[in-house]
Amino acid sequence: MKNKPLFWQIAVVVVAIAALSLASHFLFFRLDLTSDKRYTLSPATKKLMKSLEEPVQINVYLDGDLNAGFLRLKRSCKDYLEEFKVYAGKNIQYQFVDPTKTASGTDAEAYYASLEKRGMKATMVYEKDADGKAVRKIIFPWAEIISHKDTLLVNLLTNVQGRSGEENLNASVEGLEYQLTDAIRVLNVKETRKIAFLEGNGELPEPEVYDATTALSRYFQVDRGALGNDPKALDPYKVVIVAKPVASFSENEKFILDQYIMRGGSILWLIDGSRIDNNYLAQTGQATIAPLDVNLADMLFGYGIRINPDIVQDVQCASMPVNVSRPGDEPQFKPMPWFYQPLLLTSPYHVVTRNLASVKANFASSIDFVGVDTLIKKTALLATSNASHVLAPPAMVDLKQMPDPRDHDYFQFQNIPVGGLLEGSFTSAFANRMVPEGIIQPVSILRKSKTTRMIVIANGDIIRNEVHGTGNNMQILPLGFDSYANRQYGNRDFIVNAVLYLCGDDHWLELRSRVVPLRLLNNMATTEGRIMWQITNLVIPLILLALFAAVFFLLRRRKYSR
Repeated sequence: MKNKPLFWQIAVVVVAIAALSLASHFLFFRLDLTSDKRYTLSPATKKLMKSLEEPVQINVYLDGDLNAGFLRLKRSCKDYLEEFKVYAGKNIQYQFVDPTKTASGTDAEAYYASLEKRGMKATMVYEKDADGKAVRKIIFPWAEIISHKDTLLVNLLTNVQGRSGEENLNASVEGLEYQLTDAIRVLNVKETRKIAFLEGNGELPEPEVYDATTALSRYFQVDRGALGNDPKALDPYKVVIVAKPVASFSENEKFILDQYIMRGGSILWLIDGSRIDNNYLAQTGQATIAPLDVNLADMLFGYGIRINPDIVQDVQCASMPVNVSRPGDEPQFKPMPWFYQPLLLTSPYHVVTRNLASVKANFASSIDFVGVDTLIKKTALLATSNASHVLAPPAMVDLKQMPDPRDHDYFQFQNIPVGGLLEGSFTSAFANRMVPEGIIQPVSILRKSKTTRMIVIANGDIIRNEVHGTGNNMQILPLGFDSYANRQYGNRDFIVNAVLYLCGDDHWLELRSRVVPLRLLNNMATTEGRIMWQITNLVIPLILLALFAAVFFLLRRRKYSR
């Protein structure tokens, strides 16, 4: 009878465990005990995973002999894929591929070349081994996502110039959920959304926005066309892009754009504030800065923003080749800072620009937020560095009289805004005016807009890609690529993010705002005290085990010696 209470206690524990096990089959929950909630998927991701109707195969090429940073990225990627499987079940299948094992023997270079040909650019990592020798490793931080017989490649590595390797890898971990779900979402999209590039006012031609068009066509049907006189011509489009116009807009065109905004449409404005004759500048080394008026200033001012007719210069800029040899000698080109091509800083506080590389501009102007309308939220997205200057007309660009970048009195301005976001309910520019003549359908003027958004950039070249040659020999360079410095800037990502945000894809872009604290080891301490830490980790557990065994033996001996 003395054993009866013990029996009932054991029975209660067994029944409780059985009940919990049975309940777990019907009640689903997961606990994320990490401080930064790194294993918690967003509601949008969970909804996407549950909505998958066909299997998605994910091949991750980030495998093999990886250093600590890339190993962390691999583990984080695996953790996310496991979380995806929890909600998607068998519709998410993945595998990790080690390119170094697949590429064996003499075929290694050919296999690496085949991966690069498919769009997976290798990353070279140089580090020292235990003996201090420099070792080069080839890593492919890419994922291949296959669904509906379509394939998309995802670059898992965020590489922002100016950041350390640890910071870039941490940003890569932060953006993993967005990068993976974005590709899965695109492959399983069911709704065709449309955007449009405007023509008819000297906007950039199709070849010069080809790379941006290609990037946007991943998400949208991209059309081009002039406005005409139909007030509802833009209604089928989620976003309209006005890319570097040089001719004035008529009142009819302004009315159509204004009423499109009033009905909830969004516009990405990329408009120069000043005009520079580049051909004359190339021939003579001088050019006059002239204000560029495309008859949109009154509209934009009413919405809450002004594009100034000036040119910004910045110490943080791209370089250009300059012939430094004497007349008659063989040309010798040297890179010189080109202050008129600033590398604009991207705001780290907004989902459109967070974790983006610098955006390259060319003869950009400044903007001002104006008005006191509390219904309009205004946010700066792009700005110059802390060493900038503003050239206001009448002024001249003179290649022979370039300022000294160390002249702090000249480069005295900081963080001049070049691009901004406006959100809210806008007042119509035609609120107190008549419908312009020529509008083909009689319409009533909407004087207040639905809640909507617009982004205004005071430079059209931000969306312009370089084009070399003509006809069949035409070569189109990637948007934001500096062919002279062989560097890729963040122009393409900025344009794509801007259009997605204007379309209302906040819940996806907000995944870019995930912050994972960067907890780094002291490299010097770990290197200098490596032997000590190895001995400590090996010996201390053995000592603790020996102490535990000795105490246990003594207690047992005392108990049975009585």
